[in-house]
Amino acid sequence: MSISHTPTAISTTAFATLLLIAFMMGANHVAARLAFDSGVSVATAVAFRSCVTALVVGLILLAYRVPLTLQARHRKALPLIGLLVGVQSLCLYASVARLPVALALLAFNTYPLWTALWARVVYGQRPAPRVLRAMPVMLIGLALALDVFGAASGLGASGHWSRIGVGVAFALAAAATFGLALVVTQHETADLDGRLRTTTTMAIVAVMALIATSVQGGLALPQAPMGWVGLLGLTFLYGTAFTIMFTVLPKLGVVGNSAIMNIEPIFALVLAWAILGQSIALVQVAGGLVVVATVMWLGLRKN
Repeated sequence: MSISHTPTAISTTAFATLLLIAFMMGANHVAARLAFDSGVSVATAVAFRSCVTALVVGLILLAYRVPLTLQARHRKALPLIGLLVGVQSLCLYASVARLPVALALLAFNTYPLWTALWARVVYGQRPAPRVLRAMPVMLIGLALALDVFGAASGLGASGHWSRIGVGVAFALAAAATFGLALVVTQHETADLDGRLRTTTTMAIVAVMALIATSVQGGLALPQAPMGWVGLLGLTFLYGTAFTIMFTVLPKLGVVGNSAIMNIEPIFALVLAWAILGQSIALVQVAGGLVVVATVMWLGLRKN
């Protein structure tokens, strides 16, 4: 997703498609938690979804006869992007396995701040004024959502962070690596067809995940029927969402409005409550809404 495009008016169909993608992405993480709770490892889940997504988008690439020619800078940048997205995928699922799904996604949704930081560090670009204004607001919202002082949990700061600290660290690591991946993508491969870039990236992620599973002794498959529902569900949801993203969205002309998809944590919150029985305090919900609203404002506001 990009936060730098100027939005244009979109049709009801386009808006509904964006919401569908957000819903499927949120549902993908809820399905992942079902799989994890049934013995599936993080690496196994990433391997399943990445292999299938790479295959599906690769077939689309062939069907549309997309040119496979790569420039020298593309060949240098694509492995790095794949590596970064692989780390992001493993870290985000590791966070989902440890935290309420909505909180993991909210912490991950700080990636626009990381994007601005990496653009400054790597390419010397000054962050846009709107990003600087958004930073404190987003961080305050995240602090409320994560209940940083442990008031909502009743455990106190020390007890609360001993419970959520590792999960939050994984989510922030996912945000940081995804932010860097976005910056490299924008500067090094923006002129490359998105389907080719996605196929390459997902293939690299799949290889990384398969290597991780081999180090861990092989694929860790579900130990209960519900785990298979989760594993197959996350694979279907993730692959379908990505397929729609790279085949339907360009035709609808909604690239500049892709920030609407950042409502994903809200869908995840509702689904996790309904399916997993996860719930968070009202003040945490309010903090989550602040984070989501700020990210959407960053994405929808004109340059």
